[in-house]
Amino acid sequence: MANIKELKNRIVSVRNTRKITNAMYLISSAKLRKAKEELAKTRPYFECTEHEIKRIFQSTTETKSHYFYPPTGRKPAETYAYLVITADKGLAGAYNHNVIKRAEAEMRKHKKVRLYVIGEYGRRYFKAHHGPVEETFFYTAQDPTFRRAREISIRLLEEYNSGRVDEIRVIYSDMENEMTSTVKRVRVLPFERKAFLSEEEQAHCSDQMYKFEPSPSVVLDQMIPSYVAGFIYGAMVDSFSAEQNARMTAMSSANKNAEELLGELQIEYNRVRQSAITQEITEVASGARAQKKKKKKTSAQDT
Repeated sequence: MANIKELKNRIVSVRNTRKITNAMYLISSAKLRKAKEELAKTRPYFECTEHEIKRIFQSTTETKSHYFYPPTGRKPAETYAYLVITADKGLAGAYNHNVIKRAEAEMRKHKKVRLYVIGEYGRRYFKAHHGPVEETFFYTAQDPTFRRAREISIRLLEEYNSGRVDEIRVIYSDMENEMTSTVKRVRVLPFERKAFLSEEEQAHCSDQMYKFEPSPSVVLDQMIPSYVAGFIYGAMVDSFSAEQNARMTAMSSANKNAEELLGELQIEYNRVRQSAITQEITEVASGARAQKKKKKKTSAQDT
Protein backbone atom coordinates (compact mmCIF):
# COMPACT_ATOMS: atom_id res chain seq x y z
CA MET A 1 0.00 0.00 0.00
CA ALA A 2 1.29 3.47 -0.89
CA ASN A 3 2.20 5.78 1.94
CA ILE A 4 0.72 9.23 2.56
CA LYS A 5 3.51 11.10 0.78
CA GLU A 6 3.20 8.99 -2.37
CA LEU A 7 -0.57 9.44 -2.42
CA LYS A 8 -0.21 13.22 -1.99
CA ASN A 9 2.21 13.36 -4.93
CA ARG A 10 -0.15 11.31 -7.11
CA ILE A 11 -3.11 13.53 -6.25
CA VAL A 12 -1.11 16.67 -7.08
CA SER A 13 0.05 15.09 -10.36
CA VAL A 14 -3.50 14.13 -11.41
CA ARG A 15 -4.79 17.60 -10.55
CA ASN A 16 -2.07 19.22 -12.66
CA THR A 17 -2.88 16.88 -15.56
CA ARG A 18 -6.56 17.75 -15.23
CA LYS A 19 -5.70 21.46 -15.51
CA ILE A 20 -3.80 20.77 -18.75
CA THR A 21 -6.57 18.65 -20.31
CA ASN A 22 -9.20 21.21 -19.30
CA ALA A 23 -7.13 24.01 -20.88
CA MET A 24 -6.74 21.97 -24.08
CA TYR A 25 -10.50 21.43 -24.14
CA LEU A 26 -11.16 25.16 -23.90
CA ILE A 27 -8.54 25.97 -26.56
CA SER A 28 -10.02 23.43 -28.98
CA SER A 29 -13.48 24.85 -28.35
CA ALA A 30 -12.28 28.36 -29.23
CA LYS A 31 -10.46 27.16 -32.35
CA LEU A 32 -13.52 25.23 -33.52
CA ARG A 33 -15.75 28.28 -33.17
CA LYS A 34 -13.25 30.52 -35.02
CA ALA A 35 -12.85 28.03 -37.90
CA LYS A 36 -16.60 27.82 -38.40
CA GLU A 37 -16.87 31.60 -38.46
CA GLU A 38 -14.11 31.91 -41.09
CA LEU A 39 -15.74 29.27 -43.29
CA ALA A 40 -19.11 31.01 -43.01
CA LYS A 41 -17.54 34.27 -44.22
CA THR A 42 -16.17 32.70 -47.43
CA ARG A 43 -19.05 30.35 -48.20
CA PRO A 44 -21.14 32.90 -50.20
CA TYR A 45 -18.30 33.38 -52.70
CA PHE A 46 -18.04 29.68 -53.46
CA GLU A 47 -21.79 29.27 -53.63
CA CYS A 48 -21.82 32.05 -56.22
CA THR A 49 -19.05 30.32 -58.20
CA GLU A 50 -21.03 27.08 -58.19
CA HIS A 51 -24.11 28.98 -59.36
CA GLU A 52 -22.19 30.49 -62.31
CA ILE A 53 -20.90 27.08 -63.37
CA LYS A 54 -24.46 25.85 -63.23
CA ARG A 55 -25.58 28.72 -65.46
CA ILE A 56 -22.98 27.76 -68.06
CA PHE A 57 -24.37 24.24 -68.31
CA GLN A 58 -27.90 25.59 -68.41
CA SER A 59 -27.00 27.73 -71.41
CA THR A 60 -25.55 25.05 -73.67
CA THR A 61 -25.16 21.31 -73.89
CA GLU A 62 -22.02 21.53 -76.00
CA THR A 63 -19.67 22.99 -73.40
CA LYS A 64 -16.44 21.02 -73.31
CA SER A 65 -13.75 21.11 -70.66
CA HIS A 66 -11.01 18.72 -69.65
CA TYR A 67 -12.11 19.36 -66.06
CA PHE A 68 -15.34 17.44 -66.75
CA TYR A 69 -16.16 13.96 -67.91
CA PRO A 70 -17.56 13.95 -71.46
CA PRO A 71 -21.31 13.38 -71.76
CA THR A 72 -20.58 10.04 -73.46
CA GLY A 73 -19.14 8.54 -70.27
CA ARG A 74 -16.05 8.18 -68.14
CA LYS A 75 -12.62 7.19 -69.28
CA PRO A 76 -10.88 4.85 -66.82
CA ALA A 77 -8.18 6.69 -64.89
CA GLU A 78 -4.65 5.30 -64.66
CA THR A 79 -2.91 7.56 -62.14
CA TYR A 80 -4.66 8.86 -59.05
CA ALA A 81 -3.64 11.78 -56.86
CA TYR A 82 -4.76 11.64 -53.24
CA LEU A 83 -4.76 14.68 -50.99
CA VAL A 84 -4.89 13.29 -47.43
CA ILE A 85 -5.68 15.75 -44.66
CA THR A 86 -4.43 14.82 -41.17
CA ALA A 87 -3.49 16.82 -38.08
CA ASP A 88 -0.15 18.19 -36.97
CA LYS A 89 -0.61 16.77 -33.47
CA GLY A 90 -2.03 13.78 -31.68
CA LEU A 91 -4.21 13.70 -28.54
CA ALA A 92 -7.32 13.68 -30.73
CA GLY A 93 -8.63 10.18 -30.20
CA ALA A 94 -8.87 8.10 -33.37
CA TYR A 95 -9.03 11.12 -35.69
CA ASN A 96 -5.66 10.60 -37.44
CA HIS A 97 -5.90 6.82 -37.39
CA ASN A 98 -9.27 6.81 -39.15
CA VAL A 99 -8.04 9.12 -41.94
CA ILE A 100 -4.86 7.11 -42.56
CA LYS A 101 -6.73 3.82 -42.47
CA ARG A 102 -9.19 5.07 -45.10
CA ALA A 103 -6.37 6.48 -47.25
CA GLU A 104 -4.46 3.18 -47.24
CA ALA A 105 -7.62 1.25 -48.12
CA GLU A 106 -8.36 3.57 -51.05
CA MET A 107 -4.80 3.59 -52.41
CA ARG A 108 -4.59 -0.22 -52.40
CA LYS A 109 -7.29 -0.23 -55.10
CA HIS A 110 -4.98 1.42 -57.67
CA LYS A 111 -1.61 0.60 -59.18
CA LYS A 112 -0.44 4.17 -59.76
CA VAL A 113 -0.88 6.62 -56.90
CA ARG A 114 0.65 10.01 -56.13
CA LEU A 115 0.19 11.08 -52.53
CA TYR A 116 -0.03 14.63 -51.18
CA VAL A 117 -0.26 15.05 -47.42
CA ILE A 118 -1.46 17.86 -45.19
CA GLY A 119 -0.43 17.49 -41.54
CA GLU A 120 2.73 16.47 -39.71
CA TYR A 121 1.11 13.32 -38.35
CA GLY A 122 0.34 11.98 -41.80
CA ARG A 123 3.76 12.98 -43.15
CA ARG A 124 5.56 11.04 -40.44
CA TYR A 125 3.31 8.01 -40.82
CA PHE A 126 3.65 7.65 -44.59
CA LYS A 127 7.37 8.38 -44.42
CA ALA A 128 7.82 5.60 -41.86
CA HIS A 129 5.73 3.21 -43.97
CA HIS A 130 7.35 4.23 -47.28
CA GLY A 131 4.19 5.69 -48.81
CA PRO A 132 4.25 7.25 -52.31
CA VAL A 133 4.44 10.81 -50.97
CA GLU A 134 5.01 13.41 -53.67
CA GLU A 135 4.72 16.49 -51.47
CA THR A 136 3.71 17.52 -47.96
CA PHE A 137 2.25 20.85 -46.95
CA PHE A 138 3.53 22.18 -43.64
CA TYR A 139 1.80 24.49 -41.15
CA THR A 140 -1.54 24.05 -42.89
CA ALA A 141 -3.54 21.66 -40.72
CA GLN A 142 -3.40 23.96 -37.68
CA ASP A 143 -4.07 27.13 -39.66
CA PRO A 144 -6.39 26.50 -42.60
CA THR A 145 -6.55 29.59 -44.79
CA PHE A 146 -7.83 30.18 -48.29
CA ARG A 147 -4.39 31.35 -49.37
CA ARG A 148 -2.91 27.97 -48.45
CA ALA A 149 -5.83 26.18 -50.08
CA ARG A 150 -5.21 28.07 -53.32
CA GLU A 151 -1.50 27.16 -53.24
CA ILE A 152 -2.38 23.49 -52.78
CA SER A 153 -4.99 23.59 -55.54
CA ILE A 154 -2.50 25.20 -57.93
CA ARG A 155 -0.03 22.38 -57.23
CA LEU A 156 -2.66 19.70 -57.82
CA LEU A 157 -3.99 21.41 -60.95
CA GLU A 158 -0.45 21.48 -62.36
CA GLU A 159 -0.34 17.71 -62.01
CA TYR A 160 -3.76 17.32 -63.58
CA ASN A 161 -3.25 19.76 -66.46
CA SER A 162 0.10 18.21 -67.36
CA GLY A 163 -1.47 14.77 -67.55
CA ARG A 164 0.64 13.27 -64.76
CA VAL A 165 -2.56 12.38 -62.90
CA ASP A 166 -5.94 11.49 -64.32
CA GLU A 167 -8.05 11.90 -61.21
CA ILE A 168 -7.71 13.91 -58.00
CA ARG A 169 -9.33 12.76 -54.79
CA VAL A 170 -9.42 14.24 -51.29
CA ILE A 171 -9.65 12.23 -48.08
CA TYR A 172 -10.70 14.26 -45.08
CA SER A 173 -12.82 14.20 -41.93
CA ASP A 174 -16.24 15.80 -41.84
CA MET A 175 -17.94 16.62 -38.55
CA GLU A 176 -21.53 15.42 -38.86
CA ASN A 177 -22.54 16.75 -35.45
CA GLU A 178 -21.03 17.55 -32.07
CA MET A 179 -20.67 13.86 -31.24
CA THR A 180 -19.52 12.13 -34.42
CA SER A 181 -17.41 12.71 -37.52
CA THR A 182 -16.84 10.57 -40.59
CA VAL A 183 -13.96 10.18 -43.02
CA LYS A 184 -14.94 11.07 -46.58
CA ARG A 185 -13.33 10.34 -49.93
CA VAL A 186 -14.38 12.85 -52.58
CA ARG A 187 -13.34 13.06 -56.22
CA VAL A 188 -12.33 16.66 -56.97
CA LEU A 189 -11.38 16.29 -60.64
CA PRO A 190 -12.72 15.55 -63.14
CA PHE A 191 -16.30 16.62 -62.39
CA GLU A 192 -19.57 15.29 -63.67
CA ARG A 193 -22.37 17.51 -64.89
CA LYS A 194 -24.76 15.97 -62.37
CA ALA A 195 -22.65 17.46 -59.58
CA PHE A 196 -24.04 20.85 -60.66
CA LEU A 197 -27.29 19.99 -62.45
CA SER A 198 -30.06 17.59 -61.52
CA GLU A 199 -31.53 15.29 -64.17
CA GLU A 200 -34.54 17.60 -64.54
CA GLU A 201 -32.29 20.63 -64.98
CA GLN A 202 -30.16 18.79 -67.56
CA ALA A 203 -33.31 18.07 -69.57
CA HIS A 204 -34.01 21.82 -69.85
CA CYS A 205 -30.48 23.11 -70.34
CA SER A 206 -31.35 25.28 -73.33
CA ASP A 207 -34.33 26.96 -71.66
CA GLN A 208 -32.12 29.63 -70.11
CA MET A 209 -29.74 31.44 -72.42
CA TYR A 210 -26.76 33.45 -71.21
CA LYS A 211 -23.93 34.94 -73.21
CA PHE A 212 -20.36 34.21 -72.15
CA GLU A 213 -17.29 35.87 -73.63
CA PRO A 214 -15.06 34.71 -75.24
CA SER A 215 -16.84 31.33 -74.90
CA PRO A 216 -18.55 29.20 -72.22
CA SER A 217 -15.65 26.72 -72.25
CA VAL A 218 -13.02 29.41 -71.61
CA VAL A 219 -15.09 30.95 -68.81
CA LEU A 220 -15.59 27.51 -67.29
CA ASP A 221 -11.88 26.71 -67.38
CA GLN A 222 -11.17 30.02 -65.63
CA MET A 223 -13.70 29.37 -62.87
CA ILE A 224 -12.81 25.77 -62.03
CA PRO A 225 -9.47 26.58 -60.29
CA SER A 226 -11.29 28.90 -57.87
CA TYR A 227 -13.95 26.28 -57.28
CA VAL A 228 -11.32 23.60 -56.58
CA ALA A 229 -9.50 25.94 -54.19
CA GLY A 230 -12.78 26.62 -52.42
CA PHE A 231 -13.53 22.92 -52.10
CA ILE A 232 -10.05 22.19 -50.68
CA TYR A 233 -10.42 25.07 -48.24
CA GLY A 234 -13.76 23.70 -47.11
CA ALA A 235 -12.25 20.24 -46.66
CA MET A 236 -9.38 21.72 -44.64
CA VAL A 237 -11.74 23.60 -42.35
CA ASP A 238 -14.03 20.57 -41.98
CA SER A 239 -11.02 18.43 -41.04
CA PHE A 240 -9.75 21.08 -38.63
CA SER A 241 -13.19 21.28 -37.01
CA ALA A 242 -13.40 17.48 -36.76
CA GLU A 243 -9.92 17.42 -35.21
CA GLN A 244 -10.84 20.01 -32.58
CA ASN A 245 -14.09 18.20 -31.87
CA ALA A 246 -12.22 14.90 -31.47
CA ARG A 247 -9.69 16.57 -29.18
CA MET A 248 -12.49 18.11 -27.12
CA THR A 249 -14.06 14.66 -26.75
CA ALA A 250 -10.72 13.12 -25.79
CA MET A 251 -9.96 15.87 -23.28
CA SER A 252 -13.47 15.66 -21.83
CA SER A 253 -12.97 11.92 -21.35
CA ALA A 254 -9.56 12.59 -19.78
CA ASN A 255 -11.13 15.10 -17.38
CA LYS A 256 -13.78 12.59 -16.40
CA ASN A 257 -11.17 9.89 -15.80
CA ALA A 258 -9.11 12.34 -13.75
CA GLU A 259 -12.13 13.13 -11.58
CA GLU A 260 -12.76 9.43 -10.98
CA LEU A 261 -9.09 8.78 -10.24
CA LEU A 262 -8.96 11.72 -7.84
CA GLY A 263 -11.99 10.35 -6.01
CA GLU A 264 -10.36 6.92 -5.66
CA LEU A 265 -7.05 8.43 -4.56
CA GLN A 266 -8.77 10.69 -2.03
CA ILE A 267 -10.59 7.71 -0.50
CA GLU A 268 -7.35 5.74 -0.33
CA TYR A 269 -5.53 8.77 1.11
CA ASN A 270 -8.19 9.18 3.81
CA ARG A 271 -8.00 5.47 4.62
CA VAL A 272 -4.20 5.51 4.90
CA ARG A 273 -4.25 8.76 6.88
CA GLN A 274 -6.89 7.39 9.24
CA SER A 275 -4.86 4.22 9.68
CA ALA A 276 -1.73 6.27 10.41
CA ILE A 277 -3.58 8.45 12.95
CA THR A 278 -5.05 5.35 14.61
CA GLN A 279 -1.59 3.82 14.80
CA GLU A 280 -0.15 7.02 16.31
CA ILE A 281 -2.94 7.16 18.92
CA THR A 282 -2.36 3.52 19.76
CA GLU A 283 1.35 4.10 20.15
CA VAL A 284 0.78 7.16 22.39
CA ALA A 285 -1.74 5.26 24.52
CA SER A 286 0.61 2.29 24.77
CA GLY A 287 3.47 4.59 25.77
CA ALA A 288 1.28 6.29 28.38
CA ARG A 289 0.30 2.92 29.86
CA ALA A 290 3.91 1.82 29.90
CA GLN A 291 4.93 5.02 31.68
CA LYS A 292 2.11 4.58 34.19
CA LYS A 293 3.15 1.02 34.95
CA LYS A 294 6.78 2.11 35.29
CA LYS A 295 5.81 4.81 37.81
CA LYS A 296 3.73 2.36 39.82
CA LYS A 297 6.63 -0.12 39.86
CA THR A 298 9.08 2.57 40.94
CA SER A 299 6.71 3.74 43.74
CA ALA A 300 6.30 0.16 44.97
CA GLN A 301 10.07 -0.34 45.12
CA ASP A 302 10.56 2.92 47.06
CA THR A 303 8.08 1.88 49.72
